[in-house]
Amino acid sequence: MNDQLRTILIIIISVSIFGLLLFVFVKNYIKNKIHYYLEEKNKKTKENL
Repeated sequence: MNDQLRTILIIIISVSIFGLLLFVFVKNYIKNKIHYYLEEKNKKTKENL
């Protein structure tokens, strides 16, 4: 029973860490893309003035 519990906890912790890292990576990627497209939009609006 002790070995099963230990294995389950290791799996849960590993998946949690992987999910957190993936979340941070995707969040930063989307943030950079939004920033880039907003800069492009601002450049176009300044050119049209």
